[in-house]
Amino acid sequence: MTIQRRTLLGATVAAPTILTAGAALAQARTIRIAMAGPLTGANATFGAQMREGATQLVTDLNAAGGVLGQQLVLETGDDACDPRQAVSVANQLAGRQVRVVLGHYCSGSSIPASKVYTEEGVLQISPASTNPAYTDSGAWNTFRTCGRDDQQGAVAGKYIAETYRGRRVAVLHDNSAYGKGLADETKKAMNAAGLTEQIYAAYTPGERDYNAVISRLKAANVDVIYVGGYHTEAGLIVRQAKEQGMNVTLIGGDALMTNEFWQISGAAGEGTLMTFSSDPRKRPTAAEVVARFRARNIDPEGFALYTYAAGQIWAEAAKKANTVDPRRVAETMKSSGPWQTVLGPISFDRKGDVTVPDYVFYIWKNGSYAEMS
Repeated sequence: MTIQRRTLLGATVAAPTILTAGAALAQARTIRIAMAGPLTGANATFGAQMREGATQLVTDLNAAGGVLGQQLVLETGDDACDPRQAVSVANQLAGRQVRVVLGHYCSGSSIPASKVYTEEGVLQISPASTNPAYTDSGAWNTFRTCGRDDQQGAVAGKYIAETYRGRRVAVLHDNSAYGKGLADETKKAMNAAGLTEQIYAAYTPGERDYNAVISRLKAANVDVIYVGGYHTEAGLIVRQAKEQGMNVTLIGGDALMTNEFWQISGAAGEGTLMTFSSDPRKRPTAAEVVARFRARNIDPEGFALYTYAAGQIWAEAAKKANTVDPRRVAETMKSSGPWQTVLGPISFDRKGDVTVPDYVFYIWKNGSYAEMS
């Protein structure tokens, strides 16, 4: 199998080695875990973040003696944020007898893949999938270290209603499980707080020209554009809006948490707002791990530390349960805690959701983003 290479913030890294089917002796002495996400396609930057988090995790755990005295081997699966490809990846990873999958990234991938993992007895911990349906199904094996759309949307919608009262707001989405889910939750919270949008509409992801959408927004004199979708399209939309002379503020969700957004938007991205948890890189609990990332010239932005935390929790739960049996580890994850992670202490409810979400606003200025004070 060819080992792919990807770039994260200028540093080129090799994918972890895939264990071959014939390595019987190695199988007996190792535990397989996996990271699954978009290593190719428009959202590959987030897959790279996740892979860096998983790679550092395995390196650190193995250096400390592994889990239950066994070394870990990391498998990777590229779903390209495509639901059908995600199902294929899930079947492949289950066939390789991985104990836990750290992934997927896109909710549209995590939800169908989770059904495979449930049937095949594989534990799944997503660091990034926010659609409520992922855990609302009540499956025994689905967890996430991030928040949910209804939590993130509540923060965004309330802020928009209070900050832009009397202004003209458009709510756009890309019809994906993530994008539409987040847009709908934001719209619901915004409406409940007394502000009604001028336009609610879908756009087609993957296009390069959104001027037809922009023309509609311009005709409605829109002041604020909320985008439920990913960074590529959001960057194009705000750039093309300002090229048409619109003085608008773009607001989005956690899928804008990558420097690639600015590479697409250019100066038009100045002042863009987005919701995400408070910067994990600045938390005291992450200091030592962040230093190890940076020693490899990696900035663990976005979902790198969320992936690392997912693996930390799995490892500690396996030790507490004294087994890597996925069902027993899953039950331990829910019944015990809080688990000490790079993100701070994390506990799960019976669905597998974190009990204390932490959404705040960030703003883009001069080509970089920072938490708003």
